[in-house]
Amino acid sequence: MRRLIAFTLLFTLVLIAAGGLTGLLGRLLNSGDVLVADDVTGLARSLAFTLVGGPLAALLWWAVWRRVEGERPSTAWGLYVAGIYAVSLITAATALLGTAAALLGGDAERWSEGLARGLVWTGVLLWHHWMWRHRTRGPLALKDLPLVGGYIFGLVLAVGGAYSALAGLLDAAVEGSTSPGAIGVPWWRASLSALVWTAGGAGLWLAYWVRGGGRHLRTALSNVALVLFGVLGAGLLTLGGLGTVLFVLLRLAFDRTDPLPALLDPLAPALAAAAIGAPVWVYHLRAAATRAEGTRLAGRLVTSGVSLAAAAAGVGVIVNALLAALASPVVGADPRTLLLGGISSLAVGGPVWWSAWRPTAAPGGGERSRRRVYLVAVFGISALVALITLLVLGYLIFEFLLADVGGAALIERVRAPLGLLLTTGGTAAYHFSVWRQDRAAGATASADRGAIGSVVLVAGAGAEPLAELIGGITGAGVTFWRRADPAADAAVPSGEELARALDGVVGEKVLVIVGAGPGIEVIPLAG
Repeated sequence: MRRLIAFTLLFTLVLIAAGGLTGLLGRLLNSGDVLVADDVTGLARSLAFTLVGGPLAALLWWAVWRRVEGERPSTAWGLYVAGIYAVSLITAATALLGTAAALLGGDAERWSEGLARGLVWTGVLLWHHWMWRHRTRGPLALKDLPLVGGYIFGLVLAVGGAYSALAGLLDAAVEGSTSPGAIGVPWWRASLSALVWTAGGAGLWLAYWVRGGGRHLRTALSNVALVLFGVLGAGLLTLGGLGTVLFVLLRLAFDRTDPLPALLDPLAPALAAAAIGAPVWVYHLRAAATRAEGTRLAGRLVTSGVSLAAAAAGVGVIVNALLAALASPVVGADPRTLLLGGISSLAVGGPVWWSAWRPTAAPGGGERSRRRVYLVAVFGISALVALITLLVLGYLIFEFLLADVGGAALIERVRAPLGLLLTTGGTAAYHFSVWRQDRAAGATASADRGAIGSVVLVAGAGAEPLAELIGGITGAGVTFWRRADPAADAAVPSGEELARALDGVVGEKVLVIVGAGPGIEVIPLAG
C-alpha cells in the first residue's frame, strides 16, 4: 500500500507540474499576447500547478528515488515508470507532430500551445527514459512494457499517416481523372501534413523496434503485441482494402447503375489501405515465423480468423443476393451490387483462409493441442451469432404469417438473416467437427505414448524451446519454471533425448527437471 500510494501521488504530481509548465511556456512562446491578457484564471492555475505541484513532485521523487534500488522488483514501480512513460511519449509525439503538420498544412494558429506541450513532455519523457534504463534502479517488473508500447505506437502513427497521405494523393488523382479542374491548388497540403505523422511514427518505430532491440524480444507481451497489431491489425487493413478494390472493379465491369464518380469514390482509400497494410502484414508474419512455435501458430491462426470472417461474410452476402434475385421481379430491387460485394469478399478471404488454415494438411501434435482455443472461440462466436440470427429469423417469419402479405415479401424479409444463419451455422459446424477430430486424435496419441495430462518443466535460462518440444512430443500443456542456479543455463538437451526420457511415462502431471549435469529427470506426480 505504501508503494501504491507513493507512486500514485508521484504520477499525479508529475501530470500537474507538466500541465502548469505547459501553460507558462505556451504564454512565453505566444509573443503576440501579453502575459496575463484577460485570462487571469488560466495564468493563476498554471502558476499554482508549477510552483506548488512542481516542488512537491521533485520532493516526492527524491524520497522515492533514494530507496527504489531495493524495490526494483516491485510491480508498483514498474507500473509507474511504464504508465508515465506511455503518457509522456504519446503526449509529446502527438503535440510536436501535430504542430509541425499544422504549420505545413497552412494552419499556423495556436502553434505555441502545441510546441510548449511537446517540449515539456519531451523533457518528462527523457527523464523517465533515464530512470527506465538505469542500471541499478530501473524497474524489473514490466521492464519491457515501454519498449513494446513505443514501437507499437510508432507503428500505428506511421501506418495511419502513410494511409492518409496515400489516400489523399490517390483521391486527388481519381477526382482529377473524373472531374478535370475540380481539384484546388492546395490539394497536396493534407498529404504533406500526413507525411509528417508518417515520418514521426517511422522514426519512433525504428528507435524502439530496431535500435532499442524490440525485434529481439521474445517475451509473452512482445509476442502478443506483434500478433495483435502487426498481424491482426494489418491483416484487417489489407483484406478490407483488397476486397473494396475488387468490388469497385467488378462494379465497373458489371454494374454501372451509379455515376462514375460515385463508383470510384471508395477506390482511393481502399488502394491506400491495401498498399500500406500488405507490406506491414507480410513483415510481421515473417517476424512471427522467427519466434517460438506458439507465436508462429498464433500468427497463422489470426490470419485464418480474419480471412475466415471475410470469406464467411462473402458467402452470407451471396446467399442474400440470390434470395433477393427471387424477390426482385416483385420488389423491383437490383441485387447485382449486393452479389458483387459478396463475390469480392469471398474471393479475397477464401484463398487467404485456405493458405493459412491448410484444411487438407494433417496438423502435428503440438499444433493440434494449441489450436483448440482458436477452434472453441470460432465455434462459440459462430454458434452465438447463429442463435441470435435464428431468433430474428423466427420473429420475422411469425410476423409475416400474422401480417398475411405476399409470398415475395417473405423472401425480402428473411433473406439477410437467412444468409447469415447459413454462414454462421456452417462455420460453427465445421469448426466443431475439427475440434472433435483433434480431441480424438489427441486421445489416441496419448494412449499410444502413455497418457500425460500436463508437464511442469524446470530448467535454466534459454530453455524455453524445450517447452515447445515437450508440448509437441506429448501433446500436453507445459508450464516452464526457470531455475535460479546459473550453472543450469547451459543444459539444453535435444529433442531425441527428451523423446527417450518421456517414452512410456504415464501420469496426469509429470515433472521434467533439466539440471546442470547430464541426463533428464522425469517424475510422474501423484494427483
